[in-house]
Order: sequence, then C-alpha cells, then structure tokens
Amino acid sequence: MTRTLLVSPDQPGAYPSIGDALAAADDDAVVSVSPGTYYEALFVNDRGIIIVAAQGAGTVTIDASSGAYPTVSCNSGRLELRDLVLKAGDAPVVAVDRAALTMTGCELSAGFGPAVSVASRSEFTLTRCRVTGARYGLVVEDSDGTVEGCEFSDLSEDGIIVRIGAAPTIRTSTVTRCGNRGIYVYQYGRPTIEACDISQTGHAGVAVVHQSAPVLRRCRIRDTRGPAVSFARGCQGTVEECTTENTALPAIEVAEGAAPTVAEGVASRRATFGAEAAQAVKQQDTARTDKLLAELEAMVGLESVKEEVRALIDEIQVNEWRRSAGLPVGTVSHHLIFAGAPGTGKTTVARIYGELLAALGALPGGAFREVSRRDLVGQYLGHTAEKTAAAFDLARGGVLFIDEAYTLSRSFGSGGDFGQEAIDTLVKLMEDHRDEVAVIAAGYTGEMLQFLDANPGLASRFAKTIEFGNYSPEQLVVIVERMAVGDEYLLADGVSDLLQAHFATIERDQNFGNAREARKLFEGVRKAQAQRLRQSGQRPSLDELRTVTVADIRAAIGR
Repeated sequence: MTRTLLVSPDQPGAYPSIGDALAAADDDAVVSVSPGTYYEALFVNDRGIIIVAAQGAGTVTIDASSGAYPTVSCNSGRLELRDLVLKAGDAPVVAVDRAALTMTGCELSAGFGPAVSVASRSEFTLTRCRVTGARYGLVVEDSDGTVEGCEFSDLSEDGIIVRIGAAPTIRTSTVTRCGNRGIYVYQYGRPTIEACDISQTGHAGVAVVHQSAPVLRRCRIRDTRGPAVSFARGCQGTVEECTTENTALPAIEVAEGAAPTVAEGVASRRATFGAEAAQAVKQQDTARTDKLLAELEAMVGLESVKEEVRALIDEIQVNEWRRSAGLPVGTVSHHLIFAGAPGTGKTTVARIYGELLAALGALPGGAFREVSRRDLVGQYLGHTAEKTAAAFDLARGGVLFIDEAYTLSRSFGSGGDFGQEAIDTLVKLMEDHRDEVAVIAAGYTGEMLQFLDANPGLASRFAKTIEFGNYSPEQLVVIVERMAVGDEYLLADGVSDLLQAHFATIERDQNFGNAREARKLFEGVRKAQAQRLRQSGQRPSLDELRTVTVADIRAAIGR
C-alpha cells in the first residue's frame, strides 16, 4: 500500500522539511508538501518517490539557488514531481542519471545551470512544465522520453540540447527567447520534434551537427537571427511541412555533405503550434468514458442509437488528438434531436451522453436538467424568456433535456406565442453558449419536424437527429426479465414465451409505450402473484415468494 508523508513546518505530526520526509520514505512513497517555500536540495537514490504540492500548482516552492547542488537529483530511481516551483543557482534545477523522471505542471528557473538535465539512459516525461530563465532549458543525452505542452523561454544559450544518441519526442512545446539556438542536436541525436513553436533565437531555430538525424514535423520557426533549420556536413533527418517566418536565408540551410529530406508544405492558418496547441487539448477521463460506453452498450436494443452516440464520441476523441497535433478542428455542436416513440430510453441515453461529454472534457460537467413546456413557458409577455433563460442556466455544464419539445411550437390558445418565445430564446442561448451546455430536444418523429420549422435558425443549431425505434417483442421480454432480476423474482418455465406472444399482439401506434408497457405489465404481474400467494391460505416459502408463474402472467394480461 502506498504511504503518504505530509510535510508542513507548522503542523504537529508532519515532517518539518521535505528532506526529513525523504529520509523516512519507503519505496514508492508520496511526499505531499503543504504550501510554503522550502530552502533545501533534495536527493532521491535507488527508489521511487513522488513529490507533490498538496494544494495544487504554485503553492510550493523548493529553492536551492544559494547552494551548489541541483534542487532535485535522482540516481538509479524513479522520481515524479507535480505542481512544484523549483529554483536553482548555477547547478541544474532537476538532474537525473540512470533514472526515470516524470514532471507535470512544474515551473523551473536557474542561474547559470540547465533547468533539466537527463543523462545515462534515463527515461523521462515532461508535461505542461514551464522553464523561465536558465542557461539551457533541457539537456538530454543518451536517453529517451517525451516533452509535451512545455514552455522554454528566456534562456541565455540553447533552449533544448539533444546529444549522444538521444531520441526524445518533443511535441506541442514552445521554445522562445534563446541567446543561441532554439534546439541544438549533435553527437548522433535523433529527436522527433512535432508541432513546436520556435522563435526569437540568437542563431538557428534548430541546429543539427555531428552525424545527427532529427525529424521535424509541422513546426513553426520564426523570428530567428540564423536560419530556421541548419544541417551540418554528415547529418540527415527530415523536415516535413514546417512553417518558417522572418528567418535568415535560406530558411533551411543544408551544408555540403548533408542529406536531409525536406518535404515542403504549409499548415492551415487555423493550425496551432507549441504550448498553445497543448493548452487547447481538454483533459479526458478515459476510464470514465469506457465505463459510460459500457453502460450504454448494456441497454436493451437501440443498436442504431448506440452507433450514432459512439460515432459522436469518436469524433470528439479524434478532435482532441487533432488538437494535440496542432491540427485545426472545426466547431462541433453537442445539441441533438431525439425522435421516436415514448418509452425507448431517450432520457437515459441523454443522461449518459451528457456524462460522456463531461468525461471527454467537451462539457464542464454539470447537472442533467429535464424540462417540459410548463418549465419554459410563462404566463405573460417577457416571462417566458426569463423562465427559459433560468432553466438554461441551471443546466450549464451539463444537459438541458426538453421532453415533448414539439409542444413549444403548438398553439394552445393565447399561449401559443409564448411557446414560440421560448424557442426563439433557446436559439440564441444555444449559439452563445454552445460549449457550456448540450440541449437535447425529444418527441415524436413527425411532431419534431414541425418543431424544427418553428424558427429559421433552430435546425442548424442541432448536430443531428437520432431516431429511437420501437422495441421488438423479444427486447420487451428482456426488459421484463431484467426488472424481475432486479427485484429478485424468478420466471417459471413458459413465462418468457407467453410474454413474447403477448407483446407481439400489441399494436405499435403512436400511443405504444414500449418500456413503459413492459413496466406496467410487470407491476400487474407482481400484483397477480401477491393475490395468488395471499389466497393460498398459508405462508409461502422463499422459492414461492420469488417465483412468477404462467398463471400470474395470464392474470396480469387478462387471459
């Protein structure tokens, strides 16, 4: 079991310093640090440690700038740092050797030393970290890892150095205001640099020497005193669809004896680069998403509905991947029309859909609010707009589910115009707050077409119409069987066949209730069973209390 050690100079029972907590920490321990500034250098050797700011980013500063040691160093261990502010003097801020480093949401600064130094076949992951002020932002040698969504700025020399065969992936990160080069690749370095923004360098944006072979893909390199990319003799690599602006000429400088592959191409004007692209990516709860999709899949029938919802979710997920690659993403509406007969699970699917949007980061995650005409339409002019806006505000972050939405477009005496006022108000709110709420309007198929015609802009606000078909007799039997299992009833032999035969005889017109019919029948079956057992004249056994017979079914359906 993971042990958590609390660091707080003022709290009884807590460790007064981070160093004290590390001295007592077991392998894989979590050191949770209370807000404050801690003037110490930390050493982690031959074990796994997580150091995290207990109250979030920016609340904990670890300052070793007055000493000669790295602020945090790790040898032959595993180190994770989260949401910390780290300061050093002339030594590196974070140095790892033969270790595994994970840093998330940290801010780093140094004097003459590098911010992060990774060496000797270490592994590392830097995510959403910011380096402001150091000699070098990141030095990687003979190691592999990932840099994503990070910012390196105001470096006296190079932003990032990749050397001695290192092959990290540097993605959607920003390197700017460097005294020398933005990224310097030498001694057989082989980094992959994707969707990065490199600017305001004293020399080349990316300099490649000493038999190195980087891959640059869809980067933007601008405002450099030297070329955007320079390849020295003996170097190879690839430059694909990179954008260069205001650099020395030629923008891609290739020395005699160098043999890189340059694939020209210009990114869309709506493409994003560097940390800006990473910041646009919404955090997704993959485990929650999978659980909700499994819940949707477990619903009886509705195969076409499930397919439509999965397609919407797939599009959202792929859009986030496109954002993370700096690719443009079009505007996506989360508003839907649910059309079809009653009792087909529209409310349940709407609730799951809203939770899926929240899990994927497409919505903030708020209430599911179900409303009907009476919740939106007022009694006098202006009252309707007020009620509709209030209902909309209560659903912010989640789903506004409008049941029998077509009634808003019908004329009910003098109230018809007020229903139209609700529709007109919704049209504006749906456009102004499309990223804050999902509006799902539900009702019969034919009537919903009339609803969409009630305002010229209404149909365009909804992404699509999803049709909910009637349940088949077999599916209605499954629904009854699930109700029985949920209430600990057992269906005797012949019950399921009789139920299916009964459901097959019911006319499926506009008044057919689908799952409501199944629920109504099951309630009748329970009453029939209760009457049978009560009239037996003796206390029933456990099996008799749980068993539903063919006679109970016949009594409930009246034959």
